[in-house]
Amino acid sequence: MDVYGALAHPIRREIIAVLASGDRGVRELADPLPVSRPAVSQHLAVLRSVGLVTDGRVGRENRYRLRREPLDDIRRWLSQLDDFWADRLTSLREHLDASP
Repeated sequence: MDVYGALAHPIRREIIAVLASGDRGVRELADPLPVSRPAVSQHLAVLRSVGLVTDGRVGRENRYRLRREPLDDIRRWLSQLDDFWADRLTSLREHLDASP
């Protein structure tokens, strides 16, 4: 699986959104989600395998942290699509403005 496949699942996207505001443990991640802690751990394993999160021990708890670098690649790719659509919309506007 790659980063895009990992982000295809809504639970994993929610985990990423929560981790964007800071490190969390599994319990903190699982409590607001409609899935069990073991399911969240499985989702975290997928995110870890594609490099979107890292983990480390703090006391007796594993804490998870978002790695932003893989998301930068996605941002660059989306930026290319933005440029593509901006050009198309500009062409459409010019065509419509020229129409009677």
